[in-house]
Amino acid sequence: MAVGFTIATIGLFKKTVLAERAGYWGDQSFGMVAQGADISFIEAWTGVLGFSFEIYFDFSGYSDMAIGLARMFGVILPLNFASPYKATSIIEFWRCWHMTLSQFLRDYLYIPLGGNRRGPVRRYVNLFAVMLLGGLWHGANWTFVAWGGLHGAYLAVNYAWRAWRGGAGDPSLAGRWAGRIATFLAVTVAWTFFRAESFADAMAMLRGLVGLNGVTLPALVGLNGVTLPAHYAGPMGGLAPWLADLGLVFGAVPAYSGGWQIVSLAALLGFVWFFPNTQEILRDYEPSLDDVRVTARTGQLVWRPSLAAGICIGAVASYLALSLLQGTSGEFIYFQF
Repeated sequence: MAVGFTIATIGLFKKTVLAERAGYWGDQSFGMVAQGADISFIEAWTGVLGFSFEIYFDFSGYSDMAIGLARMFGVILPLNFASPYKATSIIEFWRCWHMTLSQFLRDYLYIPLGGNRRGPVRRYVNLFAVMLLGGLWHGANWTFVAWGGLHGAYLAVNYAWRAWRGGAGDPSLAGRWAGRIATFLAVTVAWTFFRAESFADAMAMLRGLVGLNGVTLPALVGLNGVTLPAHYAGPMGGLAPWLADLGLVFGAVPAYSGGWQIVSLAALLGFVWFFPNTQEILRDYEPSLDDVRVTARTGQLVWRPSLAAGICIGAVASYLALSLLQGTSGEFIYFQF
């Protein structure tokens, strides 16, 4: 009961505190695009990053709650979420994100199609087809098909790169971090299609990510199309006029909440990159059927049954219960699937 309640409470915290705040930022930016507004560079990035963290903590929290509630009844479920934003490649990402669905797609689609047994070209075609169907599984919308196709292309390129390099190898620390950053950015860009209401909205958001909204083709030089809040000009001093000459605009960015929003997004990124996940924190108490992928050092943030742990988890659970009773928590993203 203690192990299950702790896991479920951590999951509920991720959903009602972390995912809700990040989701608000994503809704602001994607809502602007849905209304036909040209979204600025900074609004596009804060919106896409907000949704990236919303869906991460929403799904991570959902998986924790499912595992925790089942454990309270003596049922141990398989692992479904293993810090996918720590992945150093798209291949690793899909081994850590929605692991039960990935295993289903592998066993009942990829392998029956031939898997990797019929040469590299057929393997890449199979990967692309499976990810297209995985995207379509989420909903009958071209945006989901584009999201699945994009991940299929990512996987094909990743496997081709490994084949060219002669295997996964053991990259250096710098290589691992380069892979982690590249993977995170690739996944974040793909989430644009997953979140957008239509293909046109997704393309408008992508244009915002590279600062091209409202920019004509002859003006694709310098900083044209990039807008920063008007009050940013003051601290920049003499640099502001020079940047304005290059095309940077200091004006209104309604979907941007200020510097604290950047700090919050950076904190969430640090959380998913450097903190141990729920399964690692409770690794001594068989939190799931699968072997826990431990990245935390021994003795750091490891749960033990104690009075202090009980008081802490009880206080957090009470706060979250009051929040739920007030009706401040939104719907789970994956509820629609």
